[in-house]
Amino acid sequence: MDNRSGDATSSVGLLVLRIGVGCYMMAHGWGKAQMVFSGAFDKFPDPISLGSGPSLVLAASAEFLGAALVVIGLGTRFAAASVAFTMAVAAFAIHGKDPWTMPNPLGPSKEPALMFLIPFLALVFTGAGQFSLDNKLRKRRD
Repeated sequence: MDNRSGDATSSVGLLVLRIGVGCYMMAHGWGKAQMVFSGAFDKFPDPISLGSGPSLVLAASAEFLGAALVVIGLGTRFAAASVAFTMAVAAFAIHGKDPWTMPNPLGPSKEPALMFLIPFLALVFTGAGQFSLDNKLRKRRD
């Protein structure tokens, strides 16, 4: 297998990863986006002392808009970093005292946040791959 076919295969893998984890994150973040639109800022925690309103807007932006950018592969590393940071805050600040894995299906734990953190962190390091708007824009500049 030459480098081109290897790059294409890796890029298909990154495309599947981006679309899969990005769409799930968008669904996860939709509830927070609805909280922003309804003005329910006081119902959100303030894990890093910015205030509940700014914390909600930042979390909703990362989880919905950042994930959407990852899906289409635009500004992928930055967008994935915003989601990864949000999930790190969720895992270690919001769920800091919770167990690493779910004790039962409805119990709080770090597990869901970590399950999102890991693939988004991987995308920070790998980028979007060939099948992305990032790649199209990079080729246009060259």
